[in-house]
Amino acid sequence: MADNITDGSSGMVETHKGSNPRLQFFYIPIAIGFMTLAIGLVIQQVLRSDLAHEKEKAQSQRRILVPGPRGNIYDRNGELLVGNRPRFSAVLYLDELRAEIYREYVEIRKAYRAVEAVGEDVDVPSSTQMTEIARFTVVDRYLQKVNHALGRETELNARNLRRHFNAQRILPYNLIEDLEPDEYARLLEQLPVNSPLQVYTTSTRYYPHDNTASHVLGYVAANRDIEVDEEFPGAELMTFRMVGSEGRNGLETQFESKLQGEAGGTVYRVNSVGYRVESLQRRLPVQGENLITSLDIDLQLAAEKRMREYEMAGAAVALDVNTGEVLVMASVPDYNLNDFSPSLSQAAVDDINARGAWLNRPIQGLYPPGSSFKILVTLAGMRAGTIGPDTETNCGGYYRVGRRLFPCHDGHAHGQIKLHTAIAKSCNVFYYEHGLETGAQALADEARRLGFGSVTGIELPHESERTLIPDPAWKKERRGQSWVPGDTANMSIGQGDVLVTPLQMATFMASLARGQTTTVPHLTHDPERAVQRTAPLGLSPANYAAVLEGMEECTISGTSRTSFTTIKSMRIPGLRVAGKTGTAQKRTAKGTVNFAWFICFAPIERPQVAIAVMVEGDTPGEETGGGSFSAPVAHDILAKWAEKFPELIPAPSSEAAVLAAR
Repeated sequence: MADNITDGSSGMVETHKGSNPRLQFFYIPIAIGFMTLAIGLVIQQVLRSDLAHEKEKAQSQRRILVPGPRGNIYDRNGELLVGNRPRFSAVLYLDELRAEIYREYVEIRKAYRAVEAVGEDVDVPSSTQMTEIARFTVVDRYLQKVNHALGRETELNARNLRRHFNAQRILPYNLIEDLEPDEYARLLEQLPVNSPLQVYTTSTRYYPHDNTASHVLGYVAANRDIEVDEEFPGAELMTFRMVGSEGRNGLETQFESKLQGEAGGTVYRVNSVGYRVESLQRRLPVQGENLITSLDIDLQLAAEKRMREYEMAGAAVALDVNTGEVLVMASVPDYNLNDFSPSLSQAAVDDINARGAWLNRPIQGLYPPGSSFKILVTLAGMRAGTIGPDTETNCGGYYRVGRRLFPCHDGHAHGQIKLHTAIAKSCNVFYYEHGLETGAQALADEARRLGFGSVTGIELPHESERTLIPDPAWKKERRGQSWVPGDTANMSIGQGDVLVTPLQMATFMASLARGQTTTVPHLTHDPERAVQRTAPLGLSPANYAAVLEGMEECTISGTSRTSFTTIKSMRIPGLRVAGKTGTAQKRTAKGTVNFAWFICFAPIERPQVAIAVMVEGDTPGEETGGGSFSAPVAHDILAKWAEKFPELIPAPSSEAAVLAAR
């Protein structure tokens, strides 16, 4: 047979497959479609794989967060005021009891089947109920071992166990919390290393001085919402949180962000029923920052010791004159901060409520200042030109305002009296006369200029904003009444509607000691903190000397000297003190009670410490004077200060040198 394929000379045409342009145009979109489909399938497979991985991860991993210990709080000299102590608990790791619980379950099931086999009519629990009975039996068996070792009689709470198992089985179950140190040691001796029963150690707040400065330091409460930063892995996982703590009052809450530790935690792989299998990632918790307060624990203890002897409510504040740092802030009645750690019982709450001990009196107590306010009235009169060193008044024992007679403070006539004696003897008549001459608005303006009527800005929560310096506009707006001369007379002796806090009175004394208008108090210690510089009082040397003369005389032979039974005078060897007493009255349902004040600063030559003390009388008709109750508290603070810092007491100097130092 002849060959059908010839060369090109034969005239035949050779055919090449795929060379048709029309077919190429048809194949291109098909190829693109197949490629798109393939890429989509790959992407979908990858996404499905990722989703499956994430789903598997979410199902098989759990995260446990552990709070970091809180930072410590110290006084200005490094004395520990708030720290952490170990808290011991006997716990069971339920994941290590699975085999034991299952064996118990089998025994329970056998027992019921045996009963059924002999034909007895019995309600057979479901498999779930048998498992729960088995779990309770096994856990209770371990609890009884602990009870036997420690001589306790703790009972297992079935409801708590069920709740824990259903919601937090990955966490250890607390059998007994707050073991005593000796119990901890005994139990530790008897526990095998691989036992599911272990002693778990956490930290809880510890207050070495119990009640001391309780309102300032504050307390903590349980925090079940601890968080970690975004860098910590496992944010998408089911997370369990060990209970931490957070500040709820005082410095504990004011400096929460500083004191709060940094949480740590562990990511675990778990099995199908949620028990731990292995640890995958871990980060240790970090303790919070320490806080150095401005308090001086020795001065604080001296103030509180004297105040507790009275068994009356009160407050004491001592400031560093130059920096405004708070050396003492005492409020009684108080409470034992260790009662709050780890939690406060209802009995303790009821006791605090009954004693009115929640109130932080230095910053929340609102009191008429009484005669201690006369120093401010003096400054207002000097600014207005109505009071000077040689200003005199003839005190006949009372002062007539319209048809009303206003008595002097002790009901006795002082006779012809000058400014310094009026301060020392606390003559009401002098201040009625010259307060009226100065005018209500001038008194109110001077008070506000010196910081009254507004918050001090102390680093504590809940400082009262309801202090009050009344004036004619306030009375008209609030009561719809006109201001009358009797209102000015009352205001001139710190009565009427005037309301201040003990902290405000202490800042007033610090400002007066520096010859300035404002003192900002601080509860943190900064060795580099500069001396405060604010607007000057603007007193002439003669006016300032007259005020000091009257205040010093008050501590030597004036109203404060009558206070002492064991202490002969406010004076401390080598220490010159400028002070002023005050006794304000308040009407209650039971009768009129007194508020006893004493304010001062020392040393006069080079002031270092400013103090305000207020004691609440609690018995109507009982004489509770500033000299009798408050001055001794100030004395004890200053005596301790002089003992600690004798180098800060100036050598005897002339009055001219005192004024030159201003």
